[in-house]
Amino acid sequence: MPRILVFDEHSVYRTGLRSLIRVQMQQAEVTEANSLIQALSLIRNDAFDLVLVGVDLSSFGSLDPLEAARAASPATRFAIVSSSDTRADILASLAAGFHGFISKHQSDSDILGAIADILSGRIYVPWSLADAGDPVGGRYGGGEAVPTLSTEADLLKLTTRQREVLCLLAYGKSNKEIARALDIAEATTKIHLAALLRALGVRNRTEAAFKAGKLVNATGLPSPLDSMGAPQNDHRNDERPLRARSTGQD
Repeated sequence: MPRILVFDEHSVYRTGLRSLIRVQMQQAEVTEANSLIQALSLIRNDAFDLVLVGVDLSSFGSLDPLEAARAASPATRFAIVSSSDTRADILASLAAGFHGFISKHQSDSDILGAIADILSGRIYVPWSLADAGDPVGGRYGGGEAVPTLSTEADLLKLTTRQREVLCLLAYGKSNKEIARALDIAEATTKIHLAALLRALGVRNRTEAAFKAGKLVNATGLPSPLDSMGAPQNDHRNDERPLRARSTGQD
């Protein structure tokens, strides 16, 4: 039975979200908090599976207290729920260590799907906030859950696009090169990369590339370049993941 804390200063939305969850997820135990002080007190004194933080990042100020609460509760999943849903907001929330970003403008079914994804261990952001047809969250297309990687990557819950970005990152590609190879906007690539940093548990792009190379080698994940018909003189076949080119460490 998941235990969920809903924090939002607006009582109408907070109560509505609580009611929605209770109706559709009848096994869930939902608690409300109407202020940051109350939310932090509840987090310190109780164990929640998910904390939904209703804030507008453009006007909320510092996320430091929530980041500290997240760090003190490593078993709890945290997600931002906001009506301010720019790409900058998504990147800021992922960089702060949150496990998802839910837009208040999403439909009830999408919000419930997002909550289910975050509870299951996925890193979620709304696919509609990236390029059209280019999902960046825990669901792909019509809501089908995407298979996870195996062996050393079995804890990662990545979408098809995120796996493609992971592989190209392992090959040392820049954001611009990844965007060109996958025919997506560079801003979209940044969102995927931020989600990967969070999922990989690393702090920067260098660490992500190193770990991505290790995962690609361990899982045999094929490069998306293999199916793109690259020119014969591009030396693509001579490339190896960054991990494979390291100094012999296993």
